[in-house]
Parts: sequence; structure tokens; C-alpha cells
Amino acid sequence: MTTPQSALVNLETLSDPKAASALADQHKIKRAYLGVPNPQIDTLYKTWRADTNMSQRIEIASYLWDSNIHEARIAAAKLLTQARINPDQAVWNEIQRWVPDFDVAVITDHACAAGARRLPADLTRLDTLEKWTTHDNIWARRAALMMTLSWAKKNHPSNADLTVRDRVLGWAALYVSDHSPVMQKTIAIWLRTLSKHDTTCAQQFLEQYGPEMKTFALKEASALL
Repeated sequence: MTTPQSALVNLETLSDPKAASALADQHKIKRAYLGVPNPQIDTLYKTWRADTNMSQRIEIASYLWDSNIHEARIAAAKLLTQARINPDQAVWNEIQRWVPDFDVAVITDHACAAGARRLPADLTRLDTLEKWTTHDNIWARRAALMMTLSWAKKNHPSNADLTVRDRVLGWAALYVSDHSPVMQKTIAIWLRTLSKHDTTCAQQFLEQYGPEMKTFALKEASALL
């Protein structure tokens, strides 16, 4: 059976110092890097999942996250990215615990992929995301949009889906005045995605708020319109 300690050893065994150095230069965040590519991480977490129950996976994910190793945090998020988990409160609690640590897009977005699977099961969790929209950590603010991206992808949204989408667009509207590249790009990603599925809605948002957005973000958001 995989343990938290053996999972980390699995990752460390695949370390590539040259690739690790390149990642450190790319992300410029002070932490350990192993240089393990995503396909190898995918192989590992699927192996761990096959011989553990959910409680054990949460324990492994928590240990990997707390190691503060780049690839370990990605692996932790991948391990908890699963559509059907019942009950899932412990998983949701663990993902929430990570939020203050978010500090780079790739880790944030992998964690958001895990968190996004937990939202349809309990839409009151959107109340937690709304609190993130005013978080001191810019990456937590990014997470509120990235974790709800599936509502921008719906071709035939229900009334409940439309309510969620409107709520998230309200958060995006609040973000428009934040001209940091991180937030402007995040808004652009959400709107560009929405434009594939509801052109009118995306256009209406950009007509109202586009003049306040940075040029690069507006261009990306409207690329498909």
C-alpha cells in the first residue's frame, strides 16, 4: 500500500536535476523542484489511487502538499481530482486548506481542477469562493474564477447554471479594475471560454467592462468573437 512517505520517494526517484533547474528559473518561486514531467506524475498518482482508499489519498495529498515541492503539490492536486466522491467534505476541506499557499499558476490551476469537481455536489461552497474574491492572496482570487470555469463551458445551462454563471461574472466585473497581469489574464480566460458557448453573454460583458480591461486581456477575451 502506498504511504505518504513512499509516494514522495516515488516522485523523488524520478528527479531530473537539469529539468528541475529549468523549472526553478521559469517559475522563480523559492521551493524545491524535481523536474518530473506531467506524464510521469500521472502514472504515479494513478498507481497510488489504485491501492488506497479515500482517507489514505487525502493523507498522501496532505503530506505531498506540505512538502512544498513543486511536483509534489501538483501530484497532490491530481490525486484528489475525481468526479464522484461521497462523502466528499474531507476532500473539500483539504483543498480549502491549500488556498493560502497558492503562489503560481500551474499549481493553483491543478488545485482548482480538484476543487471544481466538488462544487456541483454542494453549490453552497460557492459562498466560500466568494470570500476568496477579496483574499489578500492574488492567486486565491484567481482560484475563484478558475474553479468555476466549467460554468463558462455549458452549451445548455439550466436555470441554476445561469444563476451561478451570473454570480461568477459579477466576481469578474469586480476584478476588472485590478490591472495586474494575473487577474487580467484570468478574466480573459473565463470570457474567452464563455464566448465559445454563449457569444452574446460574453459580448455583453465586454461591451460593459472591456474599456476598463488591459489591452492584452481584452484582445484575448474577444479572440473568438
